[in-house]
Amino acid sequence: MQGSHSDAAPAAPRAGDVVELRIDALAAGGDGVGRAPDGRVIFVPLTAPGDRVRARLETLHPRHARAELERVLEPGPARVTPPCQAFGECGGCSWQHVDYATQCEAKRVIVEDALRRVGRVALPAPVTLQPSPAPYAYRARARVAVSAGEVGYRRRRSQALCAVRRCPVLTGAAEAQLRALADTPPSRDGEWELASGARGARAHAIGSPGAAIELDVDGTPLRISAGVFFQANTALHAPLVASVARAAGSGSLALELYAGAGFFTLALARAFERVIAVEADPAAVGDLRHNLARAGRSGVEIVHDRAEAVLAGERLRGVRPDVVVLDPPRTGLARGAAAELCARAPERIVYLSCDPATLARDLGALVAGGFALEGVEAFDLFPHTPHVEVLARLRSE
Repeated sequence: MQGSHSDAAPAAPRAGDVVELRIDALAAGGDGVGRAPDGRVIFVPLTAPGDRVRARLETLHPRHARAELERVLEPGPARVTPPCQAFGECGGCSWQHVDYATQCEAKRVIVEDALRRVGRVALPAPVTLQPSPAPYAYRARARVAVSAGEVGYRRRRSQALCAVRRCPVLTGAAEAQLRALADTPPSRDGEWELASGARGARAHAIGSPGAAIELDVDGTPLRISAGVFFQANTALHAPLVASVARAAGSGSLALELYAGAGFFTLALARAFERVIAVEADPAAVGDLRHNLARAGRSGVEIVHDRAEAVLAGERLRGVRPDVVVLDPPRTGLARGAAAELCARAPERIVYLSCDPATLARDLGALVAGGFALEGVEAFDLFPHTPHVEVLARLRSE
């Protein structure tokens, strides 16, 4: 006897089909995650855990698919009303519709998942996450676009401009720079950086000169020149420096890679007899020299070079630091750099990363090279986005 229609396997979905599903979690890229009737994982932007939604399938793969939200049929308990009128069109934020506590827990889980799945690293304890003291008005640095007399961010999944005059995640001083730029838009299209500090704010065209600003990092002033990187959530500056300093400990020699303008260097200089600070950006090196001189720190040797070149070169031959502190770009360590780092044989490694996946990859290499992972903590430097800062502590076995 043939099976009834209800026993038949669900038809395979096709692009353009509309499906109803429940959102179970948030993915590392920011989308909500649910399952289609055939069990396939579906990624749906602008959804929140617990939502029951209707979504149109766009691209299908053997085990997953991507869809666009058509309608929220039943909002989940984590869904809230976004305060920004541009939310959903603007590509700057992807989680303003999600309760902040849910965002933080999602990021903690995303970090743990990346370490286990990508790095295949055993966690000695659950990852902890420090929330941002202010979920809004926290961001002191942002990049905006100028196009055809309008100012704003890029639209979601597009290079087109989403014109804005207000941005609730910016600090008051940075938002004032945005409004001033929108009031008198530059005649030339391009990218601009907005930045604010404890003293001063600026808006300057990328690649052009701009005024320096000054940060106050737990009572220590830091000059930051135009174009020089700094952590954008000023409310978490002091906790971040304190955590890195605590993980680094003290001793005779610290090697700091990607030192920048000295965000961590001054704290390391207080705890170690000698610090070797490596930085490739000439403007950041200028700020680093200025900030060390102003603080009266003379035990720091500045190496103006790429971290990978220094690790692979002759300068550090025979040098065994007590600790290596590194804060690389999103791409993580270059190929072969983890092996070179292991060859330096430090007692400890303190690795700060803005990308859990590349951190997990590098931690896997460092653990294979003879280091044990002692702990991982995360910092929510960018509320309402899926981005998260992660600090890993390792010790030589």
